[in-house]
Amino acid sequence: MIGHTTRGAKALALLAIVAVTASCGLPRPGPNKKEIFAGSVLRGGDAFIVSVNSRVTRATAVMPSFGFTDAFQKAGKLGSDTIAAGDVLAVTVYENVRDDPLLGNTGQRVSQLTEVQVDGQGFIFIPYAGRIKAAGNSVEAVRASITRKLDAQTPDPQVQVARVAGDGSTVTINGSVATPGVFPIEQPTRTLAAMLARAGGVAIEPATALVRVTRGGETGKIWLKDLWANPAMDIALRPGDRIVIEEDERKFTALGATGAQTVVPFASESLSAIEALATVGGLQTMAADPTGVFVFRNEPAAIANAVLGRSDLSGDQRVVYVLDLTAPTGMFEARDFLIRDGDTVYVTEAPYVQWNKTLSVLTGSAGAAASLNSAAGN
Repeated sequence: MIGHTTRGAKALALLAIVAVTASCGLPRPGPNKKEIFAGSVLRGGDAFIVSVNSRVTRATAVMPSFGFTDAFQKAGKLGSDTIAAGDVLAVTVYENVRDDPLLGNTGQRVSQLTEVQVDGQGFIFIPYAGRIKAAGNSVEAVRASITRKLDAQTPDPQVQVARVAGDGSTVTINGSVATPGVFPIEQPTRTLAAMLARAGGVAIEPATALVRVTRGGETGKIWLKDLWANPAMDIALRPGDRIVIEEDERKFTALGATGAQTVVPFASESLSAIEALATVGGLQTMAADPTGVFVFRNEPAAIANAVLGRSDLSGDQRVVYVLDLTAPTGMFEARDFLIRDGDTVYVTEAPYVQWNKTLSVLTGSAGAAASLNSAAGN
């Protein structure tokens, strides 16, 4: 009887030691489910704990939307021969006199002015024709103006004018592009997509590429894939446009019993919770609790009110979304729930993991004690 009592006392003592040890600071990746729920507003904490369902998924499905305003979209394509300040013109004059031509030497009927630059005020200078307004006019209009001015001084002159794209009709392309630089707006490159192709395309993953265009004091931005998919967004370019190719800078943090604990950049425009977990190697098979997948987020008041069915919240709210992958629709909810920039995805450890750690510590301690006793006895 005494033996049974002694064994029972030892068992109770062992359980007590296990409980005390488990409550002490054994290594773990973060809080457990009980501790997270203890931080709920309903229990005096400062975070709203929300279980994810289809309604919550719809209310939180907010992603950044980019595009160009009407001012960008309604700007028509520049005429291929419209002249701008800074452009360079090639002017050729054919005269019908051989002995005493106006522009050339004796016997020279053809005179070529190969680099006539349009000045900052939009004018060019042609000998014997004077200053002629070029900027804003077509090549044909400039040709006609030169012809009229020369006609009074040489009989029936024939004039040709060709526009060579110069400093006036150019755009600047920078960022993650194959060939950054200053490019002329020419017949084949009068739209955004064509100009990007002229620069060799983007030098980053297209799925995460953003195209930003600044015109004067206005800026528009669009996903590269949306530019390809939507012809209406392939805007006409204007001289002086500044085009920058940027990589998506959104990130989320993965912690806990996942394949990796790290900061992860978004790999596409939208990212679901299930994709986020797959990105870091999924759940640790021998450690993770699939009922304890949490997404920590500072939620804008409008969305927080919609999620919680309230209207009195103001300012950003701390919200912890809970995903239970073992629920009948758990995997579907995780597939549909979108991760946003700055989110923290945290997976708790399964309860038995802490017990295993505790038992490992105790058995290790018991083994060490036995060794010491043995050494002392010797």
